[in-house]
Amino acid sequence: MDLKKTEGIIEAVLFASGDSVTVKELNRILEIDNAQTVADAMAEKWEKEKRGIRIKRVEDRYYICSGSDYFEYITKLVEPRKQNGLSNAALETLSIVAYNQPVTRSTIEFIRGVNSDGALNRLIERGLVEECGRMETPGKPLIYRTTDVFLRTFGLSALSDMPNIHNIPLQTMFYGDEETETLPDGGERQSAAKE
Repeated sequence: MDLKKTEGIIEAVLFASGDSVTVKELNRILEIDNAQTVADAMAEKWEKEKRGIRIKRVEDRYYICSGSDYFEYITKLVEPRKQNGLSNAALETLSIVAYNQPVTRSTIEFIRGVNSDGALNRLIERGLVEECGRMETPGKPLIYRTTDVFLRTFGLSALSDMPNIHNIPLQTMFYGDEETETLPDGGERQSAAKE
């Protein structure tokens, strides 16, 4: 099968699915073993050409979405769904799950220092977090992990694309980037950037 036809089939399958499709499924449909290579090349080409739709990869799955450059035009056609942002508690909980997954509710609450039932339930409702089994310990507590929706929402291809929190200085994590402040005597000192 020639490359043009292979690309056309991938495009049609991704469009028709309305959801993400695994590399394994693409290989089976195309009866080839290099669908990932072709899909990655298509994604790069569409990005360079600034096409209206793009191919995105999340781990071993591909999906089609509109280019973010065209959001303002799409909103003229379709009223964007209004969805309240996440609370600070939900964001804290989400970051704990993302960096410690799979993780139990009690571990989340230990790290946060407060009950996290509401925040965790909200994340599950939004599809950002899901139950992924039970821990093999007494009581067999549920364990949680992030979902493909989490990766899509934050523009990540895989969990390995998340920032490495060990490379962020503690002062920056708590106070933002540092600025140099000039003192009255002409000296300088580092101070936290004001938001």
